Amino acid sequence: MRRKKSLSNPIIRHVQEYSSIYSFIIVLFLMGVVFGAIIVNSLSIDQKEDLFYYLNQFFGQISEGKIAAPTDLFRLSFLHNVKFLGLMWVLGISIIGLPLILVLLFIKGIVVGFSVGFLVNQMGWGGFLLSFVTVLPQNLFIIPMFIFIAVVAVGVSLKLIRKIFIKQSMGVQIIPMLTQYFIVLIIAVGFISIAAGVEAYISPELMKSAMSYINR
Repeated sequence: MRRKKSLSNPIIRHVQEYSSIYSFIIVLFLMGVVFGAIIVNSLSIDQKEDLFYYLNQFFGQISEGKIAAPTDLFRLSFLHNVKFLGLMWVLGISIIGLPLILVLLFIKGIVVGFSVGFLVNQMGWGGFLLSFVTVLPQNLFIIPMFIFIAVVAVGVSLKLIRKIFIKQSMGVQIIPMLTQYFIVLIIAVGFISIAAGVEAYISPELMKSAMSYINR
């Protein structure tokens, strides 16, 4: 009875169907995070000082309230992440774009790892606190959606490859599959909107509080 209920739950059914792809994608993303953190240690002292100088300038502007309007921050964050997400989505139905999906997710992991790693490397526990309030909040929504889209895009791409080139998966109907694929994109965009709202309206205030705590 419990097994029937689990199979009727679309989320559980989705995770079970793509469990192997999820495992691979998550490991790939984590490898990107680790690689991004390693890159920080490979920077020269001059490069670290230059980056830290610009970072201090930015944090100084945050402390003084000299930042873009929340609406502008929302628009920039939303467009940036939707473009990234949309590119992975398109690559999923292009078939030949399968390797690029993995590369994009790996790059996203590098960016996150580098951001956190650089802050911690330069500011110690203060950098950890800043990364916690500046990187984590919006990425609680962004990263799961990127992983979700990457998994579904890889799954769709593999199904299309089997159907077109290997002549397998004859039971797969293209139109219903693409319709579901489009619905997945709409859901992901909805979560990206929430993430953009967090980044525009919540993260700056958290950053101000963190800067006040670190500088006192």
